[in-house]
Amino acid sequence: MSQKTYVAGVGMIPFAKPGQSGTYIEMGAEAIRLALKDAGIDYKFVQQAYAGYVYGDSTSGQSALYEVGLTGIPVINVNNNCGSGSTALYLARQAVEAGIVDCALAFGFEQMQPGALKAHWTDRPITYGKGHETSDRIFPEGIGMPDALKFFGGAGKEHMEKYGTRMETFAAIRAKASRHAANNPLSVFKKIVTTEDVMADQVIFPGVMTRLMACPPTCGGAAAIIVSEAFAKKHGLRTDVTILAQSLVTDQPEAFDPPSMISVVGVGMTRQAAFEVYEKAGVGPEEIRVCELHDCFAQNELLTYEGLGFCPVGGAEKFVMDGDNTYGGQVVINPSGGLLSKGHPLGATGLAQCFELTHQLRGSAGARQVEGLQHALQHNLGLGGAGIVTLFGRG
Repeated sequence: MSQKTYVAGVGMIPFAKPGQSGTYIEMGAEAIRLALKDAGIDYKFVQQAYAGYVYGDSTSGQSALYEVGLTGIPVINVNNNCGSGSTALYLARQAVEAGIVDCALAFGFEQMQPGALKAHWTDRPITYGKGHETSDRIFPEGIGMPDALKFFGGAGKEHMEKYGTRMETFAAIRAKASRHAANNPLSVFKKIVTTEDVMADQVIFPGVMTRLMACPPTCGGAAAIIVSEAFAKKHGLRTDVTILAQSLVTDQPEAFDPPSMISVVGVGMTRQAAFEVYEKAGVGPEEIRVCELHDCFAQNELLTYEGLGFCPVGGAEKFVMDGDNTYGGQVVINPSGGLLSKGHPLGATGLAQCFELTHQLRGSAGARQVEGLQHALQHNLGLGGAGIVTLFGRG
């Protein structure tokens, strides 16, 4: 029989621009210490650990964890592209739910370099080859662009052509993110920008995207302690936040055929994972009032509204223009400021989302608090691919 799982503690350090942070070892260790302190337990009680990161050598997770303690527990290093942090959370939850352990640690970190993401291994086939082949065939003007810009910019362009979505709508999403981030002391960008500011910024994809619509490379760390109900009761830990359902999916044939840039960037994974989570929990998208989703680009945030079922396919622009993605609307999207304003240290992102939603459900999110919550939805995406959707609930 499966055990109920609880988020007993979370930790997150302030995100920073490359060159302005500590090392990945320092960031990871500090996030773990904060999560342990929040949970109110000693590291000696952790039975397994899962470390999410993308840019680092093998066993980097051990390097960070060894600064906290040397207890001989299994440490599993996870690299699922930008979905690495949520994949670590998925594995920790799975281990506790299955009764393999009663207390697991999920943590993530990234010490990133300035500039666009790039491959570091050039003597072997590039990852996500099917995505590149499909993109180059249907979007040849993207050849030569940085990969992320090609994929997500191309998907945004396709949505504009299919449904009449305007560039100003993407700008409005970015402006919303800045308003939310202004209330988050852990975000890297706290300056409020307007839709007009975003539109006036440097154009990086003519007619589709300005620089402010893309998330910045960021360094940071975050962690979560996942425990069983019996363990929480034995040690007097909090049980006010539980993981109700979780799904991790990879690409299916429709990601590439029929060819579509929207499909290439993982909307199908998002839709499938969300469906599985809603079905398992018996909750529909209309019941969600807060969501942290993967807004690596403003274009992807808009696509994800449709993938998660918050609005019909083709209806995302109306969703934005009606104010249904912020306070006073249907669902508050990324109260933390999201990847666009909070920052996107790849391996830490999914656990930073968990940090925000845990505080939202506890009622301890301060000026960002969304009132009257029973559920909180998390969406994290890694191309190549991994789509992870998690539904948290009040314990």
